[in-house]
This record gives sequence, C-alpha cells and structure tokens, in this order.
Amino acid sequence: MKIIGIDPGTKSFDFFGKEGDETILDYSIPSPDVAAHPEIILDTVMREMPLDIVIGPSGYGLPLIKISDAEEEDLNLMLPVDYGDVSVNEGIKRVFRLMKDEKLPVWMTPGVIHLPTVPAYRKANKIDMGTADKVCCAALAIRDQAERLSVPFADTSFILLEVGYGFTAVLGIRHGQIVDGIGGTEGGPGFLCPGGMDAELAIRFGKKPQSVLFTGGARDAGGDSELTPELLAADPERYADSWSMLIEGIVKDIAQMMVSMPDAREILLSGRLTRISAICQELTGRLSRFATVRNVAREARIAKEAAEGACLLGEGLLGGRYAGIADCLRVRHSHGTMYDYITCKVAEDITGSSPCENEGKPL
Repeated sequence: MKIIGIDPGTKSFDFFGKEGDETILDYSIPSPDVAAHPEIILDTVMREMPLDIVIGPSGYGLPLIKISDAEEEDLNLMLPVDYGDVSVNEGIKRVFRLMKDEKLPVWMTPGVIHLPTVPAYRKANKIDMGTADKVCCAALAIRDQAERLSVPFADTSFILLEVGYGFTAVLGIRHGQIVDGIGGTEGGPGFLCPGGMDAELAIRFGKKPQSVLFTGGARDAGGDSELTPELLAADPERYADSWSMLIEGIVKDIAQMMVSMPDAREILLSGRLTRISAICQELTGRLSRFATVRNVAREARIAKEAAEGACLLGEGLLGGRYAGIADCLRVRHSHGTMYDYITCKVAEDITGSSPCENEGKPL
C-alpha cells in the first residue's frame, strides 16, 4: 500500500507518506504559501503517484467520502460559511478543488462531531468538538498506547491533549473510541485562539469573519505581535499573563474531560507546542495529578502527528494492519453535518438553511 496523510494546520500543511514500512514523504509547507500557491500541494502528491489513498485536508470534517463524490456543498460543510482571510481555510478550499479536478484517490474524513461514538447530548450546540485532523491524531495515539502496553486497539483508554500553534483541543478515548471532545474554539485559550467565548461577548461581535478566532489567545495577551511559542517558553516570567492563560486553560480542559474519562489510563501529549521542552515539562508536572503524562510516539521527524495519523488511518481504511483502529473509531459510520446538533432557535440563521443529514459514502 502506498499512502499519504495531509494535515492542514494553522501554521503549516504537513505530509506523511508510507509504502509498506518505508517512509516516502515527511514534509511541511507554510499555510500562507499553500493559500497563495495551492498547486504546491498538488505537485507534492502527484510526484508520489500512483497512490492507493490520500487522506485529504478535511477542515472541520465530513462523513467519510471520496473527493470524486464530493460537491461544492460538501466543501461549504467542512469549512466556515465565511472563510475570511484565514490562510489554512483558503488553502483547504483551493487544494480540494485541484485534487477533485485531478481525480486523485483522496478521501475526506470526519471530525469528532460526525462520529456515532460521541453521545448526542454531548454534541448539543457544538460545532467544533475536534476537527478532522484531531481524529487523525487520535488514531496515532491509539496505536501508540496499544503497542506500548501490548493491548488490543479496543482496550485503549486515554485523554489526548493536542496543543497546536493556533488551537488547543482535548479528546477522550475509551475502548478505542472517541467519546468526547473539547475543540479549539470551545475550551481554554490557545496560543492564537481565544478559546471558549463568553456568550455575552459573542453576541456583541455581530457578524464577523472566522479570522476573529485567530486572535485573543496567549500571544495577544502578551501584547507582543512578534511573540512566538518558543519565546514564550524561554521567558515565561516576562510573559506571565500569556503563560498562565495558556497553561491554566489546558489544565482546566483536562479537569473537565476527567468528568467523561475518570478511568483514563494516560494523558497523551501531541502537537507543535508539546515539542517545546519548557511547555512539555510544565504540562507534565501540572497534569500528573490526573494520570500519567507522556508524549505520543511518532515516526515522523518533520510532519506533525496529525499527518502521520492520517496516513495510519488511510492504511486502516484500506484494510491494512491498522484496520482495527479505523473500525474502533467507526469513521465508516460517520454521518450528519456540524450543524445538526444546534438546539438554539437561530440554527437557520447560522447555517443558511435547516440542518440536514448528509450520510457519508463508506469505502
């Protein structure tokens, strides 16, 4: 099998590819470059053809569907209604169209809210419970715990903490299934994102583009537009508000997830910021009160965990050695849209139409 997984991140689009046991692709491209020149992604994938499957950049996710069967309506269901000037969303939109035109073997995969393993009551009035790339991170983490503890995929149990450049997300995995999720725009502040927003503040914004969600996080709390995660970790006393905002928000998210996952065996760390030593050490110390904490093991040296997890998920969907992970996650049974669980009376104002079922086409 020859497989590529793509992770559309806030800062970069990452690629990880395998052919059997051989790594054929481990690569990263800045997201603004992808938005400006989406053919870069196409060229990167085309150089590796023929491919058996590509797990494509799926944004907030879709019920499992081959890109050749996807329509413009599906594109609008996996991205915000207003793309604004967010480079990662522009990149996904343009790459989606190019890959569809080239008839590449690309599959779009679900976000947490599309999975039948999450109870409906936990989905109420949620859109972002974890984007499609977070589901791919979960696939990698399931393999990691299963192999390390020598247990079946269906016996894995952990909390996954994904700390990316823009957003922080937390997933609860029990019996190899995602049972709960706190998405980047729902929980504590990320490095860029403000996190869960006071509803009184949200209604005062009026109609704003999605780019507002890339402001108000730890970077802006530091009052320095040039602040990077590395600078923050190097001098947390100078940026005390930013440091406390980020770290304390994560601890609160984990504490909240413990309500759904009191039996978690471990807390597994993933994402760009968890590879910064000072941040990793601080999180390990602060979160050890809940469970054992460690980083997710990965093969990739450049690409992020989500790209490697996407590649792994692709192999599982093809019936390879990780078929059990795809089965546990029940991605073939994903369904619906990210608007299906809105119970507030303004659902039609948000979506532009009444929520509808959009069943995915299984492999």
